[in-house]
Amino acid sequence: MELGVVGDEEFCLGFRLVGIRHVFEVEEGGDWEEGVTRAMAEEEVGILVMPSEVIPRLHPAIRQDIVSSVRPVVIPIGTAEESDLREKIKQAVGVDLWAKEGGD
Repeated sequence: MELGVVGDEEFCLGFRLVGIRHVFEVEEGGDWEEGVTRAMAEEEVGILVMPSEVIPRLHPAIRQDIVSSVRPVVIPIGTAEESDLREKIKQAVGVDLWAKEGGD
């Protein structure tokens, strides 16, 4: 499994610089829903990173796909709270890595 990213040119630039090959760039004013759908359909992508501020603007069905997706796990980056990332990692690996022994 590989890391993928969907975003605008500025968001994707850093990921490209570190060698991420699965980049789904959405042009300014472009169709985010089409970009997210293409990225989620890529079989080699196991983790998909995208800007969190885009998610509320997506169609409800696509937002539901993002939330419920196990493969790829979608990791929103930006203004999303750390608990969202924690839940996504817990969903992906099946274990809460931050849980203290004896419960959280």
